[in-house]
Amino acid sequence: MNAATPFVDAQPVLVNASRFRAAHEDEWRRLDRLITRMEKRSIGALSDDDLLALPLLYRTTLSSLSVARQTSLDRALVGYLEQLCTRAYFQIYGVQNSALRQIGGFFARGWPVAVQSLWKETLVAFLLTFAGALAAYLMVRHDPSSYYTLIPGSMSQGRDPSASVEALRATMHGHGKGEEDGLAVFAAFLFTHNAQIAIFAFALGFAFAVPTVLLILYNGLMMGAMIAVFDAKGLGGEFIGWLTIHGTTEIFSIILSGAAGMRIGTAIAFPGRETRGDSATRAGRQAATVMAGAVVMLMVAGMLEGIGRQVVDDTATRYAIGLTMLAGWLVYFYLPRKSDGLV
Repeated sequence: MNAATPFVDAQPVLVNASRFRAAHEDEWRRLDRLITRMEKRSIGALSDDDLLALPLLYRTTLSSLSVARQTSLDRALVGYLEQLCTRAYFQIYGVQNSALRQIGGFFARGWPVAVQSLWKETLVAFLLTFAGALAAYLMVRHDPSSYYTLIPGSMSQGRDPSASVEALRATMHGHGKGEEDGLAVFAAFLFTHNAQIAIFAFALGFAFAVPTVLLILYNGLMMGAMIAVFDAKGLGGEFIGWLTIHGTTEIFSIILSGAAGMRIGTAIAFPGRETRGDSATRAGRQAATVMAGAVVMLMVAGMLEGIGRQVVDDTATRYAIGLTMLAGWLVYFYLPRKSDGLV
């Protein structure tokens, strides 16, 4: 006796496609209608009778698919049943999450767990940023002319070693209409520049992470050179305070973007026992999650910069806000969580 016999009401297997379809087509069509209703709306669109019938219809259709495969019925019928069973499986056993719940899951677990998984790359990106800033600071303090090599004229906008103390202070405290407009232009340019650095640091990671490392290092160099110019005029503390209120979030986002790019680059360069494609795909899922969150951080940094420029003019308060934001990010990202299989 054929092994498929028990699946068809304990009767001999029907090998005739027309008779087989006629015997079970009503069940398939009803299951199709129920699944279509769930796909378009939700499981709440089904009546109590439909909910009770759903698992029975699913099992019956699976049995029909088994018989159709074993008796070599026409390919069109087998394909239809395979597709129907697959759709039914995802609707019955799949996790049904609303968009709001998915967004909540991203912020509650997905994003911070992904950041935790990149802690080594994040540490490397931070050290590169710090090393670049320290090197540029020492270079510019020793030889102010080296500033022009590190900082393009379009970015400095008069904030260079030749600027007076009053001119440099005005870039951090806009009291007049013209000063406020100039500060807004500079802040917008700086934000745009840093956003580009973050995006390119991630996007260029596929090139074995080399461009990513160079971008992160260069970003540190520019920051250190700027600090050196203000510090030489006795304004280092004020400038770091102006930078801190939004920079702890903005620079952190750049570091995370660089870490995401490094993860992809190292996965391609050192795939281990996996193929390069599989290794890059696995790393890309984590990196893309981190990068999506980094974009959110850039948006937050933009809002903080606006507050620091328009509302908060006290250096101590700027430090307090910036350091509080940094502490908040560190707790949010590195508070121990279960990975749920992400890492």
